[in-house]
Amino acid sequence: MNTIKELFGIKYPIVQGGMIWASGWRLASAVSNAGGLGLIGAGSMYPEVLREHIQKCKKATDKPFGVNVPMLYPNLEEIIEIIIEEGVKIVFTSAGNPKTYTSYLKEKGITVVHVVSSLKFALKAQAAGVDAIVAEGFEAGGHNGRDETTTLALIPMISKEIEIPLIAAGGIATGAAMYAVMALGANGVQVGSRFVASDEASSHIDFKNMVVEAKEGDTQLTLKELAPVRMLKNKFYQDVADLYVKGPSVEELKELLGRARAKRGMFEGDLVEGELEIGQVSGLIDDIKPAADIVTDMIAEFNSTRKEMEKLSI
Repeated sequence: MNTIKELFGIKYPIVQGGMIWASGWRLASAVSNAGGLGLIGAGSMYPEVLREHIQKCKKATDKPFGVNVPMLYPNLEEIIEIIIEEGVKIVFTSAGNPKTYTSYLKEKGITVVHVVSSLKFALKAQAAGVDAIVAEGFEAGGHNGRDETTTLALIPMISKEIEIPLIAAGGIATGAAMYAVMALGANGVQVGSRFVASDEASSHIDFKNMVVEAKEGDTQLTLKELAPVRMLKNKFYQDVADLYVKGPSVEELKELLGRARAKRGMFEGDLVEGELEIGQVSGLIDDIKPAADIVTDMIAEFNSTRKEMEKLSI
């Protein structure tokens, strides 16, 4: 039995990333209904909006789903209490210390998974008592690790050092990529960018179309002095790049970033001044389709890849 399927009670070891401005109840329930694990992205929601999305997700699916909680946002304590009150059984934490809430959530019968970008933090998460780890490589969109370790290097480094289930993330949008990281030691995958370009994602259609049009080299990791983030190159990205030429202070970078820049781009569709967070794998995404089709296609390609690999001999 696959450990990720067993841990979450799902059909396929595919987890949908809990991305800001893309991962509402429609996407989460669609992925869960398709046999994966859908996640509601709490990072882009006020507490009562999160409650509404949880309640709607419970009505839309009888399958397991979870909530992703970035620990760098305000109202964290209120968000945790709403998750408990609403009976959510799976929580993915990220961008913070896993010790903060892991024991408390597990006491409430909640399965806890923590997202990391390095072996050092994977070991700390395991020591904190999490049930599984998401290891996210440098290719991933949005907030990212400072060490720039790629998924291909990160997964085998972590898999040989930990004893709990490992989920690979970063650069995974196909069944072949899923096969590759599982061959390297992952027990399942977390998929973000591919689900942004889905019918059910709550991101703006203009942003989805820009993801589909993206080519190799169209994303860049920047703003390391604040929190490293991978985004599509647009006017805002160029403004950041131009500012770096002058050797900016942290305060100058914060002033340029301002507030709600990601919402402006990804949710409201401002492709010029918005922060358009997406992964390198956007260069492989060439259509927008239902989340269920994404899951089905990935599994079919995984199985066909496995058969092809079995034919190889060296």
